[in-house]
Amino acid sequence: MRVLIVEDEVRLADALAQIMEEQKYMTDTVYNGSDGLDYALSNLYDVIILDVMLPKMNGFDVVRELRKQKITTPVLLLTAKDSIPDKVSGLDCGADDYMTKPFSPEELSARVRALSRRQGEVILDEMTFEDLTLNLSTYNLSKGLKSVHLSYKEFEVLKILMSCPNNVILKEDLIVKVWGIDSEAEDNNVEAYISFLRKKFFFLSSRVGITTQRKVGYRLEVDGQ
Repeated sequence: MRVLIVEDEVRLADALAQIMEEQKYMTDTVYNGSDGLDYALSNLYDVIILDVMLPKMNGFDVVRELRKQKITTPVLLLTAKDSIPDKVSGLDCGADDYMTKPFSPEELSARVRALSRRQGEVILDEMTFEDLTLNLSTYNLSKGLKSVHLSYKEFEVLKILMSCPNNVILKEDLIVKVWGIDSEAEDNNVEAYISFLRKKFFFLSSRVGITTQRKVGYRLEVDGQ
């Protein structure tokens, strides 16, 4: 899952990112409402954590513009204000949930999980494709009793491929989702990790392979099909 954090207090933003990363979520962090809107309009995120009082553009206006542009990503608003009218204003502008500072990391994580489920995401312990099983907690890839540990980026690339096993995943989408929207990663970075994964498949004696669609992207395939 990918989470966008929009918070102008840098220490708090870093703490929020750490909480999310401990849950194995990928995060992007920006520090003003205008940048937050630009990132959110990419529609790459599963949940947006958005402060209300932001420079350049406040959180209420960010949510209104997202909904106007038909971006339905769940938004969790954060604010220091605890009055009922403020909460009502936040929800009326299109936010999905509202938390008042300070809050516990456990509550934040629970709220984010709940919002992701509203989008239809089922939080699983593992993913499977043909004879391969990917453990989402340990990053282990296995076939039967044989397993191998994946690096973080190997894991993220394979998870995306397994999420849409019959579709070609564009190289550009892999770069954005695995390396980040501001990353300087290029096609050869993706190609390197595809090569690493193919070696892991070979080590496991799997029937699964990764097909390259030249200059476009990749998809999973099964030998003989």
